[in-house]
Amino acid sequence: MVEQQLISPSADKVVMPTLKLKHLVAVRWFHWINFPLLSLMIWSGLLIYWAYSIYNVGPLRFFPKQVYDFLHMDHRLAEGMALHFFIMWFFVANGILYVAYTILSGEWRYLVPRSLSTFRDAWQVVLYDLGIAKSLPLQQKYNAAQQVSYSAIVVMGALSVMSGLAIYKPAQLGWLTALFGGYGGARLVHFALTIGYLLFFAVHLAQVLRAGWNNFRGMVIGYELAGDK
Repeated sequence: MVEQQLISPSADKVVMPTLKLKHLVAVRWFHWINFPLLSLMIWSGLLIYWAYSIYNVGPLRFFPKQVYDFLHMDHRLAEGMALHFFIMWFFVANGILYVAYTILSGEWRYLVPRSLSTFRDAWQVVLYDLGIAKSLPLQQKYNAAQQVSYSAIVVMGALSVMSGLAIYKPAQLGWLTALFGGYGGARLVHFALTIGYLLFFAVHLAQVLRAGWNNFRGMVIGYELAGDK
């Protein structure tokens, strides 16, 4: 007896993946340009910090001498200052252009928290990512945690530039230095923001790995596959 296979009429149909626009060209460019700029700013800043490493974590210095020796960062103060102030102008220009673009294009509507409930939803997203909460709040292009963190990083960038200038020209920009509580206060804010960037990098990288290739592809080519992981 010859067995017959029942083939569904729709079985031979090929379901084509659907491309969905995730990130515009300008957003991707600003993102990828800012990453090496900020990395170089942090690197050169640590070269400068070597000359006067005053902050401690308990009984230990924040960056022990062994860290500078291992990374070959010691005795490079002049190099660090030259690189820091050179890259700063590109960092500032990229930041200004990014903010101007988000305003003119209307992209800010997806990025900026619109109400206090956004911060509550952001905490819910954090709990979900940690496996504590079982559901996510409703989201649009960016979830609430992304809105808060991406907006915060812009504010941090502005404060870094302001506190950096207050350190660089404390006499000429005395009014700016005074806003930070003096030279020591400006230096503390500048250092704290740098640690904030490092923490942001770590969390951001972990989230990218967690979200998978489809999400990363959206930041590379601008499109992601609908329904793909």
